[in-house]
Amino acid sequence: MENYIKKLSLRKQEGDHLGKKVLIATIYKADPVLLATTQIGADRLILLIDEKPDEKQEASLKLIKESLGRVIDVKTVKTKIYDIVEVAKKSVEVIDLTPKEDIIYVNITSGRKPKAIGLLFGAYARCSRIKKISYNPEEDKGSVVYLPKLSFDLTESQKKVLEHIQESDFKTHAELAKKIDVSRAMLYKNIKDLEDRDLINTEEGFKLTDAGRIALL
Repeated sequence: MENYIKKLSLRKQEGDHLGKKVLIATIYKADPVLLATTQIGADRLILLIDEKPDEKQEASLKLIKESLGRVIDVKTVKTKIYDIVEVAKKSVEVIDLTPKEDIIYVNITSGRKPKAIGLLFGAYARCSRIKKISYNPEEDKGSVVYLPKLSFDLTESQKKVLEHIQESDFKTHAELAKKIDVSRAMLYKNIKDLEDRDLINTEEGFKLTDAGRIALL
């Protein structure tokens, strides 16, 4: 991540303001990444790799750098394997660091499922920045499936509820109502809506779910 930040800072200093096609992808096997990069004609490739890549992932990364790295910018961002929230957070950081004029594509074909889900949720958290989210079926090589661009679409009052729950430990609606400047009726409605969407859990007080934590990114 640090090298990626330095690279983006250098780009801005050099005055590179022309929009680039940026592909953010998970990686394990090389073929899906090579295919996705070719399909969109990416100018830059950002790969989410494991904190401790195994031999297969290292070999795939080497192949990609030796082929694509000759003609496009290839960067890596390390993440944990099974922490979906952390993967989503790193994905959001990459998206936020990408210049506004660049066009961002996401591909979730390669890599472990938790990494793919984390990247997908990160794309949902920054839906307005994403051009396309794609998946290449292994059964039909060369084909591409475009996934819907969904968003958490929170209202301002819903965001307030999530933010307060994240910051403090509330056991009852009354405790929460004292901290949030909304009517009691609106608070109850927001709580129900957020619970129905599995963004909060109310079984023992109020707690954010993983989805709720990602929605606040």
